[in-house]
Amino acid sequence: MGQKTALYDKHLQMNAKLVDFGGWDMPIHYGSQVEEHHIVRSDAGMFDVSHMTVVDVTGADAKEYLRYLLANDVIRLQEQGKALYSGMLNETGGVVDDLIVYLMTEPDVTGEWFRVVVNCGTREKDLRWMADHTAQFDNVALTERPELAMVAIQGPNALAKVTSVLSEARVKLINDLKVFQGRESEGWFFARTGYTGEDGLEVMVPEEYVADFWQALADAGVAPCGLGARDTLRLEAGMNLYGSDMDEKVSPLMANMGWTIAWEPAERDFVGRKALEKQRETGVKQKLVGLVLESRGVLRSHQKVMINGEEAGEITSGSFSPTLGCSIAMARVSADIADTCHVDMRGKLVEVKVVKPSFVRNGEKVYS
Repeated sequence: MGQKTALYDKHLQMNAKLVDFGGWDMPIHYGSQVEEHHIVRSDAGMFDVSHMTVVDVTGADAKEYLRYLLANDVIRLQEQGKALYSGMLNETGGVVDDLIVYLMTEPDVTGEWFRVVVNCGTREKDLRWMADHTAQFDNVALTERPELAMVAIQGPNALAKVTSVLSEARVKLINDLKVFQGRESEGWFFARTGYTGEDGLEVMVPEEYVADFWQALADAGVAPCGLGARDTLRLEAGMNLYGSDMDEKVSPLMANMGWTIAWEPAERDFVGRKALEKQRETGVKQKLVGLVLESRGVLRSHQKVMINGEEAGEITSGSFSPTLGCSIAMARVSADIADTCHVDMRGKLVEVKVVKPSFVRNGEKVYS
């Protein structure tokens, strides 16, 4: 038996099929993964993401600590609640984890407070890594927040349905949120973020209230969705999955995450900077691309990508795309790849289209 979130009993009541995910018993679907995928694209679905790890970073040195720990620069957070996506790197430039960090206070106040959300499967490694790097800072504290459950509500009708079950004050807060911004309200935290390529919210809720919140959303017409739909949705959106599309041996420059590296100011040192600068100087030999198979078949992780009969990389994430009606994948391949290549599918070379690693946004095809 794995760890259970505060919504475990709700999942059982709603006939979820539970699987082990990073040591947690989590719903893979509630009947039909494909139907759950489509309802997020067309209406609103909700996911239990309480297995994610929430860490508050506080103290007079919190900002400088995070400027050193992360490849992106939290100095860019110039508005309360603003969020930043970043890799947390090792000295060789590999990705220890990818994460979101929120500025919880007004900028430039004494003793700033940041909230970091990291992956569940890397929790122990991440917490140890974060703690180890506090040693050179005099005033920084890390506080894990296991008492906060988290629900992601995603889809074109997500905001309307969430606000239909909340107080007037919280509705106003949500209506004022910009994309990639979050704000706290009496112990609840509402962020206009997600992992599906749709608009929506990720809501951190004290555990004692989350079951009632989940039920209220269900009564308002928000469909419970499992990890299966979450994976096909994030793949269509071109969003990386840690452990598949990047890891400690893969740098952001090889994982379509170059945009998350804040190179300026040049004098800012951060963990992994020297290794990344060397890679940038010499050029990377591999990059992450999107693949589209418009004929029959399904692209799967670890299938080999072939160029002119020679192995040139492999698929890191692949699946059938319910929105597009064909198979898509992300693959790490030779940087000089052309517009088409082949994938070895059980000994048969199948031609695929090479595109930017993003396929669907807000329900619409975005690649050409």
